[in-house]
Amino acid sequence: MTAELIAEWHDELARLTGSLGNLFNRPEPRVVFAQFIEGLLAELPKKNGWTLSERAGHATGDRMRWLLNGSVWDADQLRDEVRDYVVEHLGDADASLVIDDTQAQKKGTKSVGVAFQHCGLTGGVRNCQTMVMLTCATAAGHAFIDRRLYLPEEWTSDRERCRAAGIPDETAFATRPGLAIAMLDRALAAQVPFTWVLADSGYGRDPQLRAWCHTRAVPYVRGVPVDLPLDGPPGKPRHPAVKRADGLLHYARVRDQWERRSCGHGAKGERLYDWTAFAVEVKDERPARDFSHWMVLRRSLHPNRRGKDGQLHREIAYFLVHAPARTTVAEIISRAGGRWQIEEDNEINKQLVGLAQYQVRRWTPWHRHVTACMLATAFLAVQRAAVPEPEPEPESDVGQEPDPGKARTTAESEATG
Repeated sequence: MTAELIAEWHDELARLTGSLGNLFNRPEPRVVFAQFIEGLLAELPKKNGWTLSERAGHATGDRMRWLLNGSVWDADQLRDEVRDYVVEHLGDADASLVIDDTQAQKKGTKSVGVAFQHCGLTGGVRNCQTMVMLTCATAAGHAFIDRRLYLPEEWTSDRERCRAAGIPDETAFATRPGLAIAMLDRALAAQVPFTWVLADSGYGRDPQLRAWCHTRAVPYVRGVPVDLPLDGPPGKPRHPAVKRADGLLHYARVRDQWERRSCGHGAKGERLYDWTAFAVEVKDERPARDFSHWMVLRRSLHPNRRGKDGQLHREIAYFLVHAPARTTVAEIISRAGGRWQIEEDNEINKQLVGLAQYQVRRWTPWHRHVTACMLATAFLAVQRAAVPEPEPEPESDVGQEPDPGKARTTAESEATG
């Protein structure tokens, strides 16, 4: 990266933070807010109140702490500004809205929403906070446009605990898919351009979230668990009836019509898998008019999952698709690969701008910190999209091993089908 480009980015960031001065009713927090965003984007070992204050030249951490804890400004207004900024610079009518959650591990019981719950980072149960995120992904780039903090029932059933953490009294319990629906509703109300909704099985298994798309004729590709109920086919001699998603694995083996395709470019090159698709009917659910349901099976290229027999087998993952009947399998596969973009956003936000490194415990400061991180990474995505693509390197004669992809909890070994 050239010195000229760095200087240009600095000027662009100053213009961006300057345009958000209407968030504040006094000049002091405007200045500290700009310093806060600059610090999130700086190369610091940690992004907390002390390191950000030191970089800004403050004698103490009081001004940064006051920005998050005490000053008067609306984090939801900033969220809307971030969304509009992303749509303005990266928006596309063919965009995908991608849903996922991420966790921040915390100690103690005071941090808002903290509880012993599943942590995707470790794969086990940890004391953590869970934030449900929404990414807008287009060919130009991708970035978060919304966020919601998940409050377990042990929190929402204890109103005194909620008040101590600054949670508004009207905030009731909502499931993570319910929070996702609220964010999709907000995106629709703001006229965010998009075509598809993508999610993993944690959200794909939820019938209300699927129904949201059915009633609005919105296409989706979602990972689903192996026990998702299906209606048929009824079965034939020596062929079992299909009552759930993994019942299709038998027919996939017998038919043996797998197609090797890439679902996107990863760190190690094209993400190649074998794919096969079936038209299906989901139990008690009807697609939108002129839409169909498909179940797409994705198989890894190499044995990478140990089955009940103790042997390694190729992993199978299941995706439920709701799309217009004319949609091609190639487009479905491409959209299925697009879900990884929100995982990249989770990683960028945690590693580059300190999404989970906050030292705040209450509701309002949490939303301010997370939304400021969203602004920082949206700025990075917009600037990256403006950089010309490098010239492709000449092809090498040396082959590269394709990336078999990440193992997902939605997957099933062929040995256990």
